[in-house]
Amino acid sequence: AGKGTGMVEKANELAEKHGWFLCHQFETEANWKFHYDTTGPEICNDLKSIGSDLDYYVTGYGTGGTFHGTGKYIKEKSPDTKIILAEPGAANLIGSGIKTDRNDDGSPAGSHPAFAAHPIQGWTPDFIPLVLEKGLGLQDEMVEIPDGAGVETSQALARNEGILTGISGGATMWAAIETAKKAPEGSVIVAMLPDTGERYLSTPLFASIDADMNEEELDIARSTPSWILEP
Repeated sequence: AGKGTGMVEKANELAEKHGWFLCHQFETEANWKFHYDTTGPEICNDLKSIGSDLDYYVTGYGTGGTFHGTGKYIKEKSPDTKIILAEPGAANLIGSGIKTDRNDDGSPAGSHPAFAAHPIQGWTPDFIPLVLEKGLGLQDEMVEIPDGAGVETSQALARNEGILTGISGGATMWAAIETAKKAPEGSVIVAMLPDTGERYLSTPLFASIDADMNEEELDIARSTPSWILEP
């Protein structure tokens, strides 16, 4: 499989073939600047409205736009805030210290040697996006997400908190929880969960849930006379 670099190559081919617009989300400055103008101010203004400081901001990365733009704004307005950047332990591209080789337009020239397949969909392609690379240095700490932690935390959020988020949301929350374990008592931690779990119905997130009702569920259905969906 071509992985993330194959995705970028295919998008380039399609745009060239059909005259389509290619947004270059992994390279364009507009990506992180949008979060600098919107996401960062929203977080800071919301906390200011309740008279609260921000001690930790926790995020993962896909293109790196949220981390770069939001992180840059937060650091300018609240220099003491610690930014925690997470990536899969199986694909610790930043942690490896190895840079991505690039084409002249900033796109990846090949797959990163530290990349391995990981279950956090939407996070960490097989290259370090240019948008992300230009923001590196904003983070105060890196956190590696163990295999399975994103799925387990996402399931726990749904089961215990009524929050239906995806695997990447679970991974972000896992990093936030680990941050909270070490943070001083009373610290304020912000972690965004920008995806919804219903997009993951065909993924490992729901693999443990049978499509058909089990006997316990059938017994509940049979406890009243109408509309029993017998197998």
